[in-house]
Amino acid sequence: MDKKQALEYIETTSWKDCRPGNFRMRALMKALGDPQNGMRFVHVAGTNGKGSTCAMIASVLQAAGYRTGLYVSPHLAEYNERICIDGRAISDSYFCSLAERVFDAAAGMEEKPTVFEKLTAMGFLAFRESECDVVVLEVGLGGKLDATNIIEDPLLCVISGIDLEHTETLGSTIAEIAAEKAGIIKAGCPVVAASQDAAAEDVFRSRAVELGCGITFTDPSEEKLISRDLDFQVVDYRQRRRVRLPLVGVYQYKNLALALDAIDALSARGLKISEAAVYAGLAGLRWPGRFEVLKDHPPVIVDGAHNPSGARELSICLSEFFPGRKITLVMGVLSDKDYRAMLDIMAPHASDFVIVTPPSGRALPAEELAAIIRDEYGIPSISASSVKQGVAAAMLDRDHGGPVCIFGSLYQIGEVRAFFGK
Repeated sequence: MDKKQALEYIETTSWKDCRPGNFRMRALMKALGDPQNGMRFVHVAGTNGKGSTCAMIASVLQAAGYRTGLYVSPHLAEYNERICIDGRAISDSYFCSLAERVFDAAAGMEEKPTVFEKLTAMGFLAFRESECDVVVLEVGLGGKLDATNIIEDPLLCVISGIDLEHTETLGSTIAEIAAEKAGIIKAGCPVVAASQDAAAEDVFRSRAVELGCGITFTDPSEEKLISRDLDFQVVDYRQRRRVRLPLVGVYQYKNLALALDAIDALSARGLKISEAAVYAGLAGLRWPGRFEVLKDHPPVIVDGAHNPSGARELSICLSEFFPGRKITLVMGVLSDKDYRAMLDIMAPHASDFVIVTPPSGRALPAEELAAIIRDEYGIPSISASSVKQGVAAAMLDRDHGGPVCIFGSLYQIGEVRAFFGK
């Protein structure tokens, strides 16, 4: 199986065409010999920030000398990026080998696995065969019924901030969505969660008590920003002073607090993580597409904000770094996102919009969104035929040095970064 064949196989069977549940995943993993059993996992759920939190935890574990697996989604450019060993995405040849083995294992299944289930199975195989000491495992959708939730005895469960998302699947209230996320909590497993809406915290606390788990919430009163620029931010949190983080989004200090509390919980479970490893792992972190500076003159920022909560955080970042300045916004969204609420938040920053269509079957057509912005917000808006052409249009006539910010979907970030040679 070559890469083209592997991708063709993986991209069949969308989750939207399948019954909810992880019964397919259990059958698939049984056919593969259940490689996930006996491995040590840090299981991470949430709405926003879970990918960044995963990356922080994994970077610290790697700095501490552990062979570390990292499973995240979506990818920015290639599926390989979802399965990393010690900070490196798996090779094309290994990716194809894994896909072929999953194809063979799934051949006898009456109901075929989804894209995410196939990739998750490939990840479990890769982490087992690479003899990872610890795997940081990001939930795909929700928690209780997610493909990753077949693991039995994680070292730690981590839950980032909750917001309304996938309401047709997860529920229409914060409490309902929190209950789905809380489905990753296992009996006796410690839980670390972000401080957030009381309704969500109550759900997590009740579930932890029910299953006999200790639970720790981050403490915003202990978070103190020391300095921030477009290269680094320096933060104090609890007993740690001057933690240096190269992720400069204003929202990242919340993820940093969650990651640090998770690291302390892992230390309490017997992992040997020195303070030097904590500081070095965070300072050396690379996690593209999260308020990432792609160009200095003019400033060009790309951010993965793809829902109202993410847009609010991005808005705060833009106000922090570019106070009082109008910005060219390049936006592409998926049709199932609350893009009108995102526009309400982001429109006050805009001098104009360039609208693109993200590379996804769920994408909202650029022409449709551009028309909404012109008609309902009265802001100049053009549509582009591709992400590349949209970014090129935004970069025209930049003699005035006005900032550009690209946001709306993680799916378009790979093409944006490639445009700037990243």
